Amino acid sequence: MTSSTVISSCLTPSLRPRALTDGALAKVPGTCLLTIRVLQARGLPSKDLVTPSDCYVTLWLPTASSHRLQTRTVKNSRNPIWNQSFRFRIHNQLKNVVQLQVFDQDLLTSDDPVLSVLYDVGTLRIGEFRRESFPQSPQGEEQLEVEFRLQSLTDCAEQLVSNGILVGRELSCLHVRLEEAGDQNGSEGRVQLVVPGSCEGPQEASVGTASCFHCPACWEQELSVHLQDAPQEQLKVPLRVLPFGQVVRLVFPTSQEPLMRVELKKEEGPKELAVRLGCGPCAEEHAFLSRRKQVVAKALKQALQLDGDLQEDEIPVVAVMATGGGIRAMTSLFGQLAGLRELGLLDCISYITGASGSTWALANLYEDPEWSQKDLAGPTKLLKTQVTKSKLGVLAPSQLQRYRQELAERARLGYPTCFTNLWALINEALLHDEPHDHKLSDQREALSRGQNPLPIYCALNTKEKNLTTFEFAEWCEFSPYEVGFPKYGAFIPSELFGSEFFMGRLMKRLPESRICFLEGIWSNLYAANLQDSLYWASEPRQFWDRWAQDQANLDKEQVPLLKIEEPPTVAGRIAEFFTDLLTRRPLSQATHNFLYGLHFHKDYFQHPHFSTWKATKLDGLPNQLTPAEPYLCLLDVGYFINTSCLPLLRPTRDVDLILSLDYNLHGAFQQLQLLGRFCQEQGIPFPPISPSPEEQRQPQECHLFLDPDCPEAPAVLHFPLVNNSFREHSAPGVRRTAEEAAAGEVNLSSSNSPYHYSKVTYSQEDVDKLLHLTHYNICNNRERLLEALREAVRRRRQRKQRQPQ
Repeated sequence: MTSSTVISSCLTPSLRPRALTDGALAKVPGTCLLTIRVLQARGLPSKDLVTPSDCYVTLWLPTASSHRLQTRTVKNSRNPIWNQSFRFRIHNQLKNVVQLQVFDQDLLTSDDPVLSVLYDVGTLRIGEFRRESFPQSPQGEEQLEVEFRLQSLTDCAEQLVSNGILVGRELSCLHVRLEEAGDQNGSEGRVQLVVPGSCEGPQEASVGTASCFHCPACWEQELSVHLQDAPQEQLKVPLRVLPFGQVVRLVFPTSQEPLMRVELKKEEGPKELAVRLGCGPCAEEHAFLSRRKQVVAKALKQALQLDGDLQEDEIPVVAVMATGGGIRAMTSLFGQLAGLRELGLLDCISYITGASGSTWALANLYEDPEWSQKDLAGPTKLLKTQVTKSKLGVLAPSQLQRYRQELAERARLGYPTCFTNLWALINEALLHDEPHDHKLSDQREALSRGQNPLPIYCALNTKEKNLTTFEFAEWCEFSPYEVGFPKYGAFIPSELFGSEFFMGRLMKRLPESRICFLEGIWSNLYAANLQDSLYWASEPRQFWDRWAQDQANLDKEQVPLLKIEEPPTVAGRIAEFFTDLLTRRPLSQATHNFLYGLHFHKDYFQHPHFSTWKATKLDGLPNQLTPAEPYLCLLDVGYFINTSCLPLLRPTRDVDLILSLDYNLHGAFQQLQLLGRFCQEQGIPFPPISPSPEEQRQPQECHLFLDPDCPEAPAVLHFPLVNNSFREHSAPGVRRTAEEAAAGEVNLSSSNSPYHYSKVTYSQEDVDKLLHLTHYNICNNRERLLEALREAVRRRRQRKQRQPQ
């Protein structure tokens, strides 16, 4: 016989004030009671073609409950009648989207989906009673009939923190301790504790142990306690009956001896959000820019030979954007930064962004807090040593043992296990002789006086399966100050990346990872799915065109308030199988998701900073977006567009000039044109990338792109990786002798170049050639660089004159 104890009450938890963040809402009224009455269905098809369906309906509203509710099953009926009501406590400031699914029960196989409906509760008005009929198709007779009723609750208001896109809700914390009742000793029974929807999930416990659960305070959850060897014996305790701050002791009435006592204490959860909800740069970045402007102003005055000092609002924001490209990108960036320093222009730069291989160069340079104020000969010499050394030892038994030990320690600390962490250690061994204990937050020292540009490292967040990178990709940026998603306006301090979060609060702080594990993410070569590989194997522009033709645009006026999905047909199931085969990422990165548990504001899709990717299937479906995932799936940006430019295009950064350093071997303008097309479709101000036919055939070392009609768009000075006048000149204006001719021949073929991204070891000759080429290409365009800087200053002054006094 089942032993089950349920405690119930009508007590309402009290609400307490707490600190707010950027754009926050305070104690917000708007709690409502939503009643959904599932009435009946008509004309449902029979899945087994022999007997009528045995159907039931599930309801899932993740803003109000952690689990799916379900009607009873009606046997053998194409017109089942349920007449069952379900009640949800919701907040009308959230995007409440309920999913109703009709299933045909099958005892031998998984239940067959018959009909799926997504319904936006925000279309209901307070006090409204609405009856809806959801047809399976416009022509078919199959339909589901549901009644909705929304009532206002005046007994409480809920604490919300929001930036207009994401919402953090109030948390409660339940402490559970198990003790033996009476004087008996020796109980060894294991107990499972479950609070549905809690951050911690199911936990195993035994006598003498303590557990903790965090869940939204507004949810009417219950604690379930049952013996693992006798799961039918349960104790269920609704959390709403527990008074805040008081210890409650209950006896678990099991049939076993000795009896067990459960000690419960409910408290407020963490008040402060550890996730910053704000769409602009953080306070630390603003302070850095203030310091950096003084350095930039001095450098511009000297480089441009200005008569007077620049005023603060006349100082342009100049950025370097470097693409990926493995060892080639790392080496080339060293050469170009050395060229900028030689011209006295490195101090004119406020930001440097990197992707994939270029992040390796930045990570190395920023270990020295004064790197840009020194001659780069020392770092370049070390680079040559690492690039030309034999790489055979990275897989030696002793190295593999070291990798295994470090990965085991990470797993013990609480980091998810994934292949990318192994790749990170291998990659570190390729680039260094010994492990480096440098961390991303350590780079703040290099910014403390504004002495170096602010580095920003880029990655993409995507789905582990079912969607390609082109169907769903979100830009994630890493700086020494913060890691975050501009799309959601959500950021955390860089030292907290990898720690566990729930509803914007820090649940478990893990030690900050060494930067090599971030480099493994930024250059994650092994997270591709087959669809990504097809893109890499084809001409990217043609792939983009073919893909874009098949996608439907999702404009800001077309958020689906009601979406009805038809059940999969046999052909659909076959297509789904191949889609899964093409999109699964067997070696993807797994990182604790710091957005996990956060909900969406009711108007999130209209927020000007919510940057939707118009062809995605998910941006209008909040229940399926990143905050619903416990883990992030981060990979190299090159699987979408090989650029690190997107962080520079945030309007809050207000960048005037971008020095585009492109390390692609195939197409001097290809990735920049893809970026331009992306920006055009997204409505991001960016100059048109339209090189002339002659420039396409014979690209030069430097090309300027700007949009005079759009002052918000930055100017782009583009440096493709080309071997143009370097063939004849060893230095700007210095022609090569016959003996030096061989040094000017640099093989940049996309097929047989020694600089192909798969090459991890260069000859001494090849690394010298690439360093000299990239250094030369910068120095040979000194006048064009100076003219672009003059124009950036002029545009700033014009903007100042247009501003009201």
